[in-house]
Amino acid sequence: MSMFPRFIGFRLFHGLVALLTIASPLAARAHDEPTSFLEVLITPAGMETSVVASVTDLAHDLSGVEPGMLLDPSSLKAQSAALFSIMKERLTVEANGNKLSGVLRDAVPMPEKRDAKFTLFYPWEEAPQTLTVTCRLFPYDPRHRTFLTVRDGGGLLRQEIFEGPGQPKEIGLAAAPQSLGAVFKQFVASGVHHIFIGPDHILFVVGLLLLGGGMKHLLKIVTAFTVAHSITLCLAAFRILTPPAAIIEPIIALSIVFVGCHALLGRGKKDPRILFAFVFGLIHGFGFANVLQEMELPRHALGWSLFAFNTGVEIGQACIVLAVAPALALLKNHRPRYSETVTAFGSLIITGAGAFWFFQRVLG
Repeated sequence: MSMFPRFIGFRLFHGLVALLTIASPLAARAHDEPTSFLEVLITPAGMETSVVASVTDLAHDLSGVEPGMLLDPSSLKAQSAALFSIMKERLTVEANGNKLSGVLRDAVPMPEKRDAKFTLFYPWEEAPQTLTVTCRLFPYDPRHRTFLTVRDGGGLLRQEIFEGPGQPKEIGLAAAPQSLGAVFKQFVASGVHHIFIGPDHILFVVGLLLLGGGMKHLLKIVTAFTVAHSITLCLAAFRILTPPAAIIEPIIALSIVFVGCHALLGRGKKDPRILFAFVFGLIHGFGFANVLQEMELPRHALGWSLFAFNTGVEIGQACIVLAVAPALALLKNHRPRYSETVTAFGSLIITGAGAFWFFQRVLG
């Protein structure tokens, strides 16, 4: 064997081991989408606004307050003034260049999602031509994103996503609704982002690839997963079938345990990965739908947003396949001993992570 394949095999072995090792600490935050939702309704008297955020994020800046306390109506009411004070510093609204002063109307817990909803109102004497919104609600978490939806009496005007430093978004109220291309681009990016911050989905796909196979066979496996989760993503996003997250999330974790164990023990036997991919893909589709459901998009806006989001999910998934499958194949062809070690090590990490997430989700 030439030195070049040996060198490539050696580097691939250590690269894959490092990748799987890095993935394991992500277990504690699997499928934890650090997301909040800002919804704006334009009225003649002012801007009716709601902010929905995780109690975990809300409690971060409150001394001596645990997240669970904010799910109690009386505790949330006691902390609402302090939370609104923080919110005003991180959420600013300008109408025609003049800063608006908001008032807090209500704060209610949403225990089923471990969120809290704040209702705000920004009054004005005359409806402005432009709004400028700046939002960075939780700067402690650089992954956090805030979805902005702006409506008026005629329907949806604009959808935006605040992430990173939270750059200002200027919204023309007299302008035509946001273009289809802008919405598509935005939700494609959101789908890609969702894949790469969801290590449970990443490890499930990697688990399906660990035993290798020809590219045609791997393509069938990935296609089965894609078709299945696309079906249930549509069903859930349109609220035709919406199983509770308390059931779906532990099953997603069990699916990861299942593919990990199969990758460890299933070598040399009949390959049922296409069936696994389709059956568990149906479950993962409900998980993908959660972020779209929380945005409560109107039906006329949901179709393209759903298609774009799903496209982004597929792009993210394709990136994983293109990175992992050729590397595993090259390693198997040139360093078969290292390939077996990577497969075994990866299977154990995937199985362990899935088991951890299962108990975390059932007990938490």
